Amino acid sequence: MLPIFFVFLSIFDAPNENWVQIRQYLVKEYIAQTLQLTLTVAVLTGLLGVTLAWLVAVFDFPGKRFFRWALVLPLAVPPYIAAFTYSTMFSYTGVVQTTLRNGLGIIPNQELITFSSMRGAVTLFTLFLFPYVYLITKSFLERQSASYIENARLLGRNGWSIFIRVAIPLSRPPLASGISLVTFEVLSDYGVTSYFGIHTVSTAIFQTWFGMYDADSAMRLAAWLMVIVMGLFFMEMLIRKRRAYSSTTSKSRPLTPRRLTGLRGMSATTFCLLIWCASFLFPLLQLIVWASWTFDTVWDADFVHLFYQTLSVAAVSTLIIMVFALIVAATNRSRSTASFLLSKAVTAGYSIPGAIIAIGVLVVFLWLDKVWAAVHHGFAINGTPLVLSLTLAMLVMGYVIRFMATGYNAVEVGFEKTGRKFTEASRMLGHGMTRTFFSVDFPLIKGAVMSGCILTFVEICKELPLALILRPFNFETLATKAYRYANDEQIFKASIPSLLIICISFISVYVMHLLDRKWDK
Repeated sequence: MLPIFFVFLSIFDAPNENWVQIRQYLVKEYIAQTLQLTLTVAVLTGLLGVTLAWLVAVFDFPGKRFFRWALVLPLAVPPYIAAFTYSTMFSYTGVVQTTLRNGLGIIPNQELITFSSMRGAVTLFTLFLFPYVYLITKSFLERQSASYIENARLLGRNGWSIFIRVAIPLSRPPLASGISLVTFEVLSDYGVTSYFGIHTVSTAIFQTWFGMYDADSAMRLAAWLMVIVMGLFFMEMLIRKRRAYSSTTSKSRPLTPRRLTGLRGMSATTFCLLIWCASFLFPLLQLIVWASWTFDTVWDADFVHLFYQTLSVAAVSTLIIMVFALIVAATNRSRSTASFLLSKAVTAGYSIPGAIIAIGVLVVFLWLDKVWAAVHHGFAINGTPLVLSLTLAMLVMGYVIRFMATGYNAVEVGFEKTGRKFTEASRMLGHGMTRTFFSVDFPLIKGAVMSGCILTFVEICKELPLALILRPFNFETLATKAYRYANDEQIFKASIPSLLIICISFISVYVMHLLDRKWDK
C-alpha cells in the first residue's frame, strides 16, 4: 500500500507552474475522454459478453464445444498489439482496402473503414476484453440459473424475453465483476490510447513524465486517476445498495441446454464464429504473415536474450507473488478482522492502473535511495551507495503490487473448495500449522496454485505501462519491444514479439481450460 499512499498524498502538495497550466487547459479534456472511453467500452463489453455467455450456457448449437473455450482466446491478444495490427490491416495500403480495391473494385469510405481515434479504441477494447464478462457470466448461468430459467419457460416466456427479464437482472453480480475488470484494464491502458492519440489520464501521466519531465504533476494526475477509479467502484456499490441476489434455497443444479436446430442453430454458430474470427483469428493470421517477412532480420541472439529477460523477470515475480498469496490466504482462513483487512490491502493493486503503481513505486525507491545515501554518508562507508532505483527490484515490486490479486484469488478459491475439515483433522492429530499446510493443505490446492501461477505469469508478460516506466536502462521485455517497434512505425517487426506474447497466453488459456474441465469432473 505504500506506493499508493505516496501517490494519494501528492494531492495535498503545493502545485507547481506546470500543474496550473495542465489543470486550466487539459484536465477537463483528459477526464472527459477517459470517462467517455471507459463507460462506452463497459456498456458494449457487457452486452457482447452477456449475449455470448447466454448462447453458450443456455443453448446447444453446432460448434458449441469449440466456442465454449475458444471465445476466451481474445484475452491472449493484448489490446495494444491488436491496435497496431488492425490499424495497419485497415489502412489504405493494408490487406483489407487493397483487396476491396484491386480484387472487388470497391472504393471504401476512408472515415468509416479506418481504425483511428475513439471509435477504433472502443471497437478494439470491446473485441479483446469481452471475455472477462463472458467467462464470469457463463459460469454463473451454467451453475446457478437453472430453476429461474425453467420457471420462466413454464410461465410461457420465450428465449429473448427470458434473456432480457430474467438472465440480465439475475447476472448482475457476475456482470458487475466482469465489467469492473474491463474498466480497470481500460483505465490502465497506455498502448492503445497513445497509438490512437486519445487524451486519457493515463496517456497524460506518461506525457507529463517523459515529455515535460515533471514528476510532481505526473503524480498529481495519477492521484486524480485513482480518485476516478475509486469513484466508479463506489458508484456501482451505491447502485447495488439494498438489492439481494442470493438464492432462496441452497439446492442448485446445472442448467440443461436447449437444442437449437435449423436457422437458429446456424445463426448462433455464425455469430460466435464472426466474433471469434474478428477478436482472435484474423489478427493472429496477419501477425504470422508479417512475422514470415521479418523473421530473418528480427530473430537473432539479442532477441533470444530479450525473450529470456521477459520469462525470467516474469518467473521471479510470479514466484514472489504466489509465496505471498499462499501466506495471506492461509492466514485469512482464521476469519479474523485483521486477516480480512490484510487480504483486501494486498490485493488492492489490481484495481489501480499500472501507471499509478509505477509512479508510486518509483517515488518509494527514490525515497529509499535518499535514506540509504544518508545512512551511507553518516557511517562513512567506503564506495558508492547502491542505487535501488536503477535495479530490477523496482520492476519486480511493481509487478508484485499490481498482480498480487490474480495469485491470491486463485489460492483463495482453492481453499474454499477444499473446506476446513481436512485441516482441522490434521490439527486434532497433533500436527502444527506449518506441517499441516505442506502435508495436507498444499496438496489439495496445488491445482489452484498452478492456475494462479499461469494467470499471473501471463499478465506480467503482457503488462506494458509498468515495464515502460520501471524497467532499468537497456532492459526490454517482449511487451516494450513490440510497443517500441509499433511506435516507430516498424509494424512488421513488431509481429514477432507480439506473436510470442500471444503464444504464451494461448498455451496458458488452453491449460486453464483443461484444468477447469478436470475440476468440473
